[in-house]
Amino acid sequence: MPHPAPGWLDRLPRTRLIAEYSMWSADLIRLAEDLSRITPHADILHIDVADGHFAPAFLFFPDLVARIRAETALPIHVHLMVADAVLPSQISQFAEAGADLISLHVENAAVADTALDLIASLGLAAGMVLRVETPVAQVTPWLNRLDFLTLLGTAIGVKGQGLDPTATARLAEAGRLIKASGRRIVLAADGGIRDTTVPLLRAAGAETVVLGSLAFGAPDLAERMRWLHAL
Repeated sequence: MPHPAPGWLDRLPRTRLIAEYSMWSADLIRLAEDLSRITPHADILHIDVADGHFAPAFLFFPDLVARIRAETALPIHVHLMVADAVLPSQISQFAEAGADLISLHVENAAVADTALDLIASLGLAAGMVLRVETPVAQVTPWLNRLDFLTLLGTAIGVKGQGLDPTATARLAEAGRLIKASGRRIVLAADGGIRDTTVPLLRAAGAETVVLGSLAFGAPDLAERMRWLHAL
């Protein structure tokens, strides 16, 4: 079973945007073909999981992650958008399926410590995600346990929205908190990712943007990635 080599987090690029590809935007009928097409360009695969309650969509399931794991050594980042009651079981299932990094939401605060303990016990990297309406400072109690911090730039679980006008200021605030923590925490932007917004998000401190149609729909993916890396 392919896996990223130990230390993959430390080897993520620091001088260019990390390319994190959202598999929600792949052609799900031709998923293996799309995976093969993006592999030369991707640093991380991003897989959204939603329970239809915490977020309006229903996305994705452990068997899919297991099949993707069987085909790639790229790191797999599972973003859990699920209710508190099912969060521990979802962490266990997606860890078994082959996730390398699991992010829960700051809005799962009531069970966050238990969830982060479980992620650590499974030997995985940990992340947290904030809804666009959640104050950035609410992540502060958990920063010393995180490897990734993702800020949503649109309403949760809905594709195709424009970037919220507060997104860049929120990234800058998160960057200041990360700097004050003294930890290496990758700062990610997710949602509203367009050719017009990525330069703004990068300038605000994003180290990675979660790539959907901007990458999967690019007429020339290699050229799109050269543009991204140059930002």
